[in-house]
This record gives sequence, structure tokens and C-alpha cells, in this order.
Amino acid sequence: MPQSMTEFLNHLVFGLYPYMAIMVMVVGSILRYDRDQYSWKAGSSQLLTSKGMRLGSNLFHIGIILLFFTHLVGLLTPESLYHYVITTEGKQIMAMVGGGILGGICFIGLTMLLWRRMTDKRVRATSKFSDILLLWLLYIQLILGLISIYYSAQHMDGSSMVALGNWAQHIVTFRSGAADFILHEPWVFKAHLFLGLSIFLIFPFTRLVHMLSVPVKYIFRSGYQIVRRRGRGY
Repeated sequence: MPQSMTEFLNHLVFGLYPYMAIMVMVVGSILRYDRDQYSWKAGSSQLLTSKGMRLGSNLFHIGIILLFFTHLVGLLTPESLYHYVITTEGKQIMAMVGGGILGGICFIGLTMLLWRRMTDKRVRATSKFSDILLLWLLYIQLILGLISIYYSAQHMDGSSMVALGNWAQHIVTFRSGAADFILHEPWVFKAHLFLGLSIFLIFPFTRLVHMLSVPVKYIFRSGYQIVRRRGRGY
């Protein structure tokens, strides 16, 4: 492929596509909440059968939540800030070890959930297309993330990690030239980013929206008692 075409596609996918995916996620989530609140739920299938559900769900949620926030912090923390506590090389080792452990936990849990979804007749019959698609996309995304550890180990100087961080920081601060940072990075990092952005894109159309409704307020409530007044005729 000609160099000019490669640069154009790289800019299209990693310079423009991120904003499109995030915009669809934000606007789509708002519209769905406004127009179809009854579908705003996780849609658990535990009542159909609980076999393998609790362990798989716990492993998956622990792994995916911690992976999400460690990715968020790792990508958006400027190199000049984390150098006060750790070197670039040390940060890469920590990311590889931590990502490998959390990725392994998430992989086991997601494998159990996917196997249950695909092989249990009752669960499969009540599954939407979006449910199955989402699980497979997350599964592929997780595998790509685990594969990326091997590629990271080929250069322990942390150069790819810095490039990915610069890309993310330029995207969220609306600075130009973000796509240039990852133009020459290995395919697995680009595939991981693209699929991650695509999951953001389909976010409003899946059960992932329940992530935005974490009942944090219940942690801080002071407690209450429901009192029913007895009237005549009861």
C-alpha cells in the first residue's frame, strides 16, 4: 500500500474515528435513556440457570472493571507526571504483569460466560443478537490485549506504551497529530485500539449502558422505613 494511503487510513481510523465513536456513545446513550428507559438494564439470565453464572460473572466483572480503569489511568497520565514515582521501563513492566493477571482473570470469567451463553439452550434462546455480539467482541478484545503483552516484551524501553499514551492524551485534549504517534506501531496495538473504539460505538445499543447506572447513591443513603397508612376498607 502506498505510504500516502497508509497515512490517510491511519488518520481516518485513529484521528477521526475516535471522535465519531465517542460522539455516538454519548448521544446514543442520552437518547436511549430518554426514550427507552425500560431497556436500560443488564438483562441478567441468572433466573434461567445459575450454573457457572456467579463465578464467571464475578471474575469477568472484577477483571474488566480493573482493566478499564488501569488502562484509563495508564494512557492519560503524562510521562512527565509518572516519572516522579516510576520510570518508563518500570511502568511497562508493571503494566505487563498487572495486565496479564487481570487479563487472565477476565479471560477465565468471560470464557465461562460465553460458553454458558452459547451452549445453554434456554439462555441462548433468550439472548439478543447484541448480547452475543458484545460477548464475542469483548472476547476478541481481551485476546488482543493479552497478545500485546508478547509484543511489548520485544522492546522493554516502553516506547510503544509512550506512543499509545501520547495518542490518547492528544485525542482527549483535541490536539492535532494524534494518529501520527501510532503510525508505525505493531498491528496488535492498532487492532486493540480500533476494536476498543468500536465497542464505544455500539455501547448505546447493548446492555453495556447499565454501567452508567451504578447505584452509588445507595452507599451514602441514611436509611429509611416504608410506612403504609391503613385506611378504611382495608
